[in-house]
Amino acid sequence: MKLLAAIGHCRARLAADCRGISAVEFAMLMPVMLTLLLGSVEASQGIAADRKIELTAHTLADLASQYTDITNADMTNILNAGSAIIAPYPAASLKEVVSEIAIDSNGNATVVWSDTLNGTALTVGQTISVPSSLATPNSYLILAQVQYGYNPTYGYVLTGTLTLSDQSYMRPRESTSIARTAS
Repeated sequence: MKLLAAIGHCRARLAADCRGISAVEFAMLMPVMLTLLLGSVEASQGIAADRKIELTAHTLADLASQYTDITNADMTNILNAGSAIIAPYPAASLKEVVSEIAIDSNGNATVVWSDTLNGTALTVGQTISVPSSLATPNSYLILAQVQYGYNPTYGYVLTGTLTLSDQSYMRPRESTSIARTAS
């Protein structure tokens, strides 16, 4: 009888003891909170990288649109600017294409010239689609296309390489069209 009373007393004390509850709750919530923290960090870095891609596309189109005649050296400088813009992200997986698009009197858009860094240039004469708001007959556009393979820092929540891309159109500023010369 004394033994049963002692066991009952120990059981009652154990049931009333709350000292370890917060440690157990912490142990149960820790993985969830850690996942939320790492997920937030990875998502914000991915958004920042995507913003850098947008800035790179806009800047490449903006730089090219300021010329009346682009030489090989000029194009090299324009394309190399992308590496500086994408920093602090590594530029190794950055692909850039800068092209001039001619829009004829019927609104058909074709490639006049195209240059690339780590990508595939558009084919001269290739027909491409241009937003209808930009398809002004008998005009020219500069098209900058940028693609980037983003690898998350931790890879805990976002896994694998995410392909981020953007494109930007601009009208030539100093002339109707921009000549592309080899010199």
